[in-house]
Amino acid sequence: MSFPFEVLISEVGPRDGLQSVKATMPTVDKLRWIDALVAAGLREIEVGSFVPARLLPQMADVVDVVHHTLRHQGITVMALVPNRRGAEAALAAGVHKITLPVSASEAHSLANVRKTPAQMLDELREVHALRRELAPVVSMEVGLSTAFGCTLQGAVNEDDVIRLAVACVEAGVDEVGLSDTTGMANPAQVRRLFTRLRDELGERAGAAHMHNTRGLGLANCLAAFDVGVRTFDASLGGLGGCPYAPGASGNVVTEDLVFMFEAMGVRTGIDISKLIAAREPLRAGLPGEPVYGMTPEAGLPKNFFS
Repeated sequence: MSFPFEVLISEVGPRDGLQSVKATMPTVDKLRWIDALVAAGLREIEVGSFVPARLLPQMADVVDVVHHTLRHQGITVMALVPNRRGAEAALAAGVHKITLPVSASEAHSLANVRKTPAQMLDELREVHALRRELAPVVSMEVGLSTAFGCTLQGAVNEDDVIRLAVACVEAGVDEVGLSDTTGMANPAQVRRLFTRLRDELGERAGAAHMHNTRGLGLANCLAAFDVGVRTFDASLGGLGGCPYAPGASGNVVTEDLVFMFEAMGVRTGIDISKLIAAREPLRAGLPGEPVYGMTPEAGLPKNFFS
């Protein structure tokens, strides 16, 4: 197999990770953590979500976090927005990319955003119109949640996933990826569904967002890579999950994902030693919170250079 020179690792811990823990990380620690991620070579960071602080107090400082991260050069600053109101706030703050929570499972969609997938398509159209009017250079993406199965609904029909992905693009989204929100995916399923997605959407087929709930996170990322996916979401220390999907623990560990690709000869642009060092401000800001990762525990092999 001939490998490309580079993949993009999108760090989602400051949003996906922090919203899934009960404690609220102090802003000063959050900024130190983001600075450490930037120093390690991360080029895209999901820094927060624009939701009411009463719902997610962990995200109450999102505007300050966005403004701080924007001081760094060469970083794509991304934030989740659930609706037009959130998008207005995110665009005013100056983010480079917005992502919206659309779920392939109606049960998860209702639990997560209190809207059906069809209603979320209406939100996409409104946000796209707003983006086009106020900030046309800002990217807009969707990572289809529960694309590989749902703990609330059960099996999710693959034809429905692809139809919804096409509908998202028709609503104005630049890219649509697939998210294994509940950690139910397997490599054969990942290959099959991402192949279909790429056949349907071409360049608008987006990232793989995998969870390690059942230990298959890296295997599923490799399966997605094998069929052409080149952007992967991950969370430092495996922090995160989904508070509205029972049992949805564990994003793919950024450190392990970077090690896998670099060991294969696939460039990530990330200094893995500095990436492991970025665990220190994470631990300082969330004392007692479990932090995972096989690579940080085992250490790097002798003469390994990323």
